[in-house]
Amino acid sequence: MPLEAVEARRLYRQVADQLRSLIDSGEYAVGSRLPTERELAEQLKISRPTVREALIALEVEGRVRIRVGSGIYVTEPADAAPAPSAVIEGPFELLRAREFLEGAIAEQAARVATRDDIARIDATLVAMADVEHSGEASMVHDRAFHVAIAGCLGNAVLVRVVGELFDQRLNPYFAQLAHYFENPGTWLAALSEHRVVRDAIAAGLPKAAREAMRHHLAHSQERFAQSFGAETSAGAPAARKRTARSGSDPAKPKRSSGVPAKSSSARRQ
Repeated sequence: MPLEAVEARRLYRQVADQLRSLIDSGEYAVGSRLPTERELAEQLKISRPTVREALIALEVEGRVRIRVGSGIYVTEPADAAPAPSAVIEGPFELLRAREFLEGAIAEQAARVATRDDIARIDATLVAMADVEHSGEASMVHDRAFHVAIAGCLGNAVLVRVVGELFDQRLNPYFAQLAHYFENPGTWLAALSEHRVVRDAIAAGLPKAAREAMRHHLAHSQERFAQSFGAETSAGAPAARKRTARSGSDPAKPKRSSGVPAKSSSARRQ
């Protein structure tokens, strides 16, 4: 049963559904290794971040286990796990939305921020600097920074929207992805990027503030898009069986002209 190209609508859920069906049908047995993210992206003609969102969803369900540096392995679910929820957005989808929205907010904040506004932003940075690494408690200070910038505009709706988007980090898919890639080093990098945003706002530089915020959130995407490793195909029996039937090698598909170009900031699906 070959993988099928998917349509451009909440792709990660469609990918998760296809992979789950292949697992349930026995194409990938428990204990076998799935194709790499790169191979899946090429076969499905979608971006690697979308594949990653699907794999994270399947891991939360208990259908696969991601072993950094080794690969993605099919597991035996302990219980009948639910399919991905329609109300959970993918982590990269959320970060792209925040990049667009908060970039515009930072730009306007640089035009209207008062001395008191800057003081509130500074207080969040001091609190962040006192935290050694990322975690649930540190997210309170991270959230406060982004909300404080939105607060410069004096619009309660924007403050609420920014806060609600940030709170999506607590959804199980985002939390699982963060588990692999957030560490003291990424926390220090985020803090440094926050300070650049703050300085641009305090200096009254709208364009620089917008670019600094977008740079920060684009780099967040890059951090979450680092390789899980094991980019070499495992040559699983199921993959070899499909090769014999189809006469083509699924590990080395030809990229069609419709495949999205790779982007270091993972902005496209």
